Amino acid sequence: MPASATQTLRVAVLADSDTRWKWGSLTANRIAPPNSDISLDGYLLRGRATPTARQLKEVGVTADSLREVTAVEFLRAMEQESYDILVLSLVGGGVQAMLHGLARAWDGRAERPVVVTGYVGVVYEKLADGLLLRHGADLVLANSRQDADRFRAVYDGVGADSSAVTEVALPFLGGDTYTGEHDPYTVVFAVQPSVPDNRRDRDYLLNRAIRHARLHPNREVLLKLRSKPGEHTTHIEELPYQKLVQGKDLPANFSLVYGHMGEVLDRTDLLVTISSTAALESLHRRIPTVVLTDLGIREGLGNHHFVGSGCLASWEQLDAGYEPVPDAEWVARQGVLADGSYEKAFDAARERIAKLLAGGDMPALKPYYTPETAPGYLPGILARHHLGPDGTPLPGAPAADKAPGPVRQIVRRAARGAYRHGVQRVAPVIRRMGEL
Repeated sequence: MPASATQTLRVAVLADSDTRWKWGSLTANRIAPPNSDISLDGYLLRGRATPTARQLKEVGVTADSLREVTAVEFLRAMEQESYDILVLSLVGGGVQAMLHGLARAWDGRAERPVVVTGYVGVVYEKLADGLLLRHGADLVLANSRQDADRFRAVYDGVGADSSAVTEVALPFLGGDTYTGEHDPYTVVFAVQPSVPDNRRDRDYLLNRAIRHARLHPNREVLLKLRSKPGEHTTHIEELPYQKLVQGKDLPANFSLVYGHMGEVLDRTDLLVTISSTAALESLHRRIPTVVLTDLGIREGLGNHHFVGSGCLASWEQLDAGYEPVPDAEWVARQGVLADGSYEKAFDAARERIAKLLAGGDMPALKPYYTPETAPGYLPGILARHHLGPDGTPLPGAPAADKAPGPVRQIVRRAARGAYRHGVQRVAPVIRRMGEL
C-alpha cells in the first residue's frame, strides 16, 4: 500500500522474546523510509520466553500499543488491521508458520504489508535450517556483508530466490566511542543464558572472573546478567549465575549488574564474553573486547565465529595484562561499522521498502518450504502454532474474535506461570536426576 513521506507509516512487530522484541522494534525504526512518522504496534507471541514487564523496560523501546497474542490471534489481527510494514522477529519455525498463515490470511488481497525478517545477532549454527525457514519474506535482513554472502549462497544453492537478502547491520549498535580508561578501570563479563550449558563450565568461568577481581584490586569487575531467575530470554537459562554465586567469598570490587547493555558499556574498559552479540556492540564502540578461549574454540560455544577477529584470549592471559587488538578487516565484514558509516548501513533496506510500498499491489508470499517440497517437515512446524498444512487454523485453536473474560485471563496467567516454572525450575532437576 502506498505511503508518502508525509503519512504515518503503520508498522507491526511480532516477537517471541525480549531480545527479539529489541531487535524487531529497533529494526522497524531503522528500516522505515526517510521522513516517515512511525506508528508502532507490538505483538508478543505467547510462550515460554514471552518477556516480562521488567525485561521490556530494560530493552528501552516504546510502542504505541503492545499486547500478548497466540499465533492464531495474531493472524486474525493481520486480517483485520492494515499495516505498511510487518517485522517477524521470531525463531525460524515461528517465521515459517507465520509466513504460511499470512499467505492464507491475505489470499486474494491486492494490498498487504511489506514482510521483513532476520536474525537478532551472530549466526553461528543451523545456518541452512534457519535461513530456509525464513525464506518467503520480502526482505531477509543480513547483519553484515559476511552474512549476506552466506545467505545468498544457501538460497542459490537450493534453487530458492535469493533476491530478498538485504545487507544491513545490527540495529542496536551505537553509543559513544571509547576514549580511554575510566576510574576505576572496569572489566565487564557479559554472560549468556545457554553458553556454556553445564554447571562445571559456568562455575569455572565465574571463579575465573572472581579471581581476576582479586588479582586486580584496583579494577572493578562486573558480571553482566541477562535475566533474573524465573525469567526467560531467547535461550533457556537453567543454571543462572545468581545461584552459582551464592555462598562464594566475593571481593569488594566484584558485583552483579543488570540493565541496558549500552549503559553498561558506557563505563566499560574491557568487555569479556564467550560469544555474545555484546562483543559486536563493544567492538563498534572501539572498546577493548575479548572472546574467551578457556573452554576451547568450538562451534557449540559460538566463539568459532570470532576466528580471525584478533579478540580471542583466555582469562589466564587477561590476568597477566593482555590487551586485545581487533583485526580491522574482520570487524568491517561483521557489520561493525566503527568508521562512522553505520547510519548508511540501512539505506538499501529503506530504498527497497520504499519501492515496494510505492509499487502498488504486492505479490503473494511464497516460502521455499511447501507441502510439495517438505511434506515430512513443514506440517509439524505449522502444527506447533495450531496451523494446518495450508496455513489454516486447526480445530480447537485459540479464538481471536473476542477478548478473554476476567476469569479466562486469570487462568491464562496462572497457566503461563506454572509452565514457565516447570521449564525453568522443574525440568532441569528432572534432567539432572536422570543423569545420576
